[in-house]
Amino acid sequence: MTEGAFTADPIFLLAVLGMTAVTYTLRAGGYWIMGRLPITPRVRRGLEALPGAIIVSTILPIVLKGGLAVALCLVVASMAQVILRKEYVAVFCAAGAAAALRAAGL
Repeated sequence: MTEGAFTADPIFLLAVLGMTAVTYTLRAGGYWIMGRLPITPRVRRGLEALPGAIIVSTILPIVLKGGLAVALCLVVASMAQVILRKEYVAVFCAAGAAAALRAAGL
């Protein structure tokens, strides 16, 4: 073997390949199943509500752990997004709010 050659642990490779297979199977299976289900008004409402539920389930634990400063930054980002309709600007507004809150000692 040459010096500096990279060798991967076989368990690591197996884990990565396994996760890849499971991820692909779940994604492809979801498309397959949804292609065979009738999209009723109830299913459509559920699918339309899904992105918001995912965002809340991702953000809420961060806010609860982060406290008041994180909650305020989230409010600033939300307001900027609603008013300006620009995601990057909302992120920069939240970062500015975080810097101001940190400077204020929160």
